[in-house]
Amino acid sequence: MASVERGMSAPPEVVFNTATDPARASAWLPEPLRADGSPADEVSAEELRARWSGAEEWSAEIRVEPAQAGGARMRLDLTGGPDAGRLADEALDSLARVVADNLQAG
Repeated sequence: MASVERGMSAPPEVVFNTATDPARASAWLPEPLRADGSPADEVSAEELRARWSGAEEWSAEIRVEPAQAGGARMRLDLTGGPDAGRLADEALDSLARVVADNLQAG
């Protein structure tokens, strides 16, 4: 399992809602977990936590917490193949871009 954390200068709810939006999930989830517009397997809006399951042994869980100055701290736990660490890091980079695009559009 690989765990990656990253900060963002967006409100935690915006980060979480963007991450769990089925229309946006395919833009940031690693390939083995990309769904065809299906929602996450488990979502807890109160805890800002969501979980996805994919092909074979792949799974991902994201948790979003408040950070200083109104920002957010994201943590992604990714389980799967030998590239899990690299894929987790790339996934959070992609999620950060999707959130930034979402903020600029809205």
